[in-house]
Amino acid sequence: MSDAREAKSAANKPALRPEPAVKTKAPSWADQPEPLPQSQWQRPWAQLKFVSFQPAIFPRMLGEVSSDARPGDLVSVYDKFGHRVGIGLFNPRAKMPLRVVVHTAQPLGEEYFETAIRRAVALRKDFGKLDAVTDAWRVINSDGDGISGLTIDRYGDTLYCDVYSLGIFQRLPKWLPLLHELCGTKHVRVHVDHDLGSLEGIKPSQMKELTASAPDKVRIREHGVKYEVDFAEGHKTGFFCDQRDNRKRFGELVKGMRVLDLCSYTGGFSINAALGGATEITAVDLDEKVIAQGRRNANLNQVSPNKLKWVHADAFAYAKQMKTNGEQFDAVLCDPPKFVMTRDPEFAAEGMRKYADLNTIAASLVKPGGLFVTCSCSGLVSLETFEECVIKGVHRLNRRLQIFDRTGPGVDHPVYSNCLESRYLKLLWARVS
Repeated sequence: MSDAREAKSAANKPALRPEPAVKTKAPSWADQPEPLPQSQWQRPWAQLKFVSFQPAIFPRMLGEVSSDARPGDLVSVYDKFGHRVGIGLFNPRAKMPLRVVVHTAQPLGEEYFETAIRRAVALRKDFGKLDAVTDAWRVINSDGDGISGLTIDRYGDTLYCDVYSLGIFQRLPKWLPLLHELCGTKHVRVHVDHDLGSLEGIKPSQMKELTASAPDKVRIREHGVKYEVDFAEGHKTGFFCDQRDNRKRFGELVKGMRVLDLCSYTGGFSINAALGGATEITAVDLDEKVIAQGRRNANLNQVSPNKLKWVHADAFAYAKQMKTNGEQFDAVLCDPPKFVMTRDPEFAAEGMRKYADLNTIAASLVKPGGLFVTCSCSGLVSLETFEECVIKGVHRLNRRLQIFDRTGPGVDHPVYSNCLESRYLKLLWARVS
């Protein structure tokens, strides 16, 4: 048959209809495995009212709980269909009565926690290689490491533990020998917020024997910079490991610049700027004690007082005065405390106004083409929302940001995909036109 006849024949044939798409149902916990009757559930147990991957289970999400479940117990968790979906720490008197530590259909017990601790330390030491650059890093990052209700920071030979859960508090003494072995530490300090501890039923006096040998101060190193950590006087742990890589980067970017560090705390960014070759740094903070600690840190690193000036003042008031004076800097860093503490719309809106106002006044002090680095540690504010807030604040000045990066904490602050709200620290890096 000729090519022309083949083409004509093909044209006369009816078009083939595509095979109908096979409709598949999205997999879910309700599909497999088969649910078990309640009489066969592993005790103690708790049942969810909803199918959820959330680690934080509040009262409205919690269904029945077995009668033998006691405060602090590790319970098997079942969904509303009767499938085993994980294990969690139970405390009926807490605002968050169930903390799911791992989602799995496999029956697990207390052995899970040793596995989680070893996995967490390996992430920092083997994968992140943090020991090569510092002896201060976050060991356990709560939900980000599958141990909800516990954060641990290592500072030299001391572990600083922040405990938010009765179940964690009950087990921590058993875990400490393993943690010391893995981290190369020998002392421990345990902190429990007074109000939260009362709600959870935690009695901190039970930890006195464990913490008796812990020092009040330690010295640490980070990318070649020395710091003194004061547990008694410092905010929270006394030192924030989450800004480690950002401090180093800032120091590398400001060589030859005149720098303003607003909300400087104990001087991490300012000291890195000085060591990186900045010509002049002004560090501003409202807390006299952290200013004194900052001076000690500067002395540890032989930073000249002529290069680094400390100012005890409110950041808003100082920045406004500098604007009135017509001052501008080659680089401005803004690292305020948490402004958004709650989801309450009124209070959240007030916190966002503070972010906008502070960033407006801070950006106004940056020379055209200068560096502007601004931070937020409010976990309830997303990176996108913070960025939008900062941009609006800068646009009030009829100026523009050339954003070249957005960063957060280091490898020792992991976040699980089912708990993105724990991703709190965010930084914008920009030039101001």
